[in-house]
Amino acid sequence: MSNRSGASLPEQRTGPATSGTAVERYAHREACVVVARGAYDMDSITPLADALREAARKHPKVILDASGVTFADSTFLNLLILTHQAGTLRVVAPSPQVRRLCEITGVDGLLELRATVEDAVAS
Repeated sequence: MSNRSGASLPEQRTGPATSGTAVERYAHREACVVVARGAYDMDSITPLADALREAARKHPKVILDASGVTFADSTFLNLLILTHQAGTLRVVAPSPQVRRLCEITGVDGLLELRATVEDAVAS
């Protein structure tokens, strides 16, 4: 993944995903929707990082449905920022934990949080 200036972004740590996480992807209009469920930290972030990296490479807009994220730490937050730098990212229906993490760190001022996938596609 690279940012808008073309600089290469750091790769995420590789390794097996922690049980209880799931990542799905589907196309919706011109966007790619990535649905994340479960707890994300440095040991479980790889499948989500791979999905977002691939989506950002192939689609002009990436939408992350974060409604099913039960735990997220700075690794997750870093991934959101890197994906935002690589292209257009919208975060849909963030769980209370993700919303709080974004508010505490001020990232809610950087990322666009939307209520629904339809809102995100239209924005």
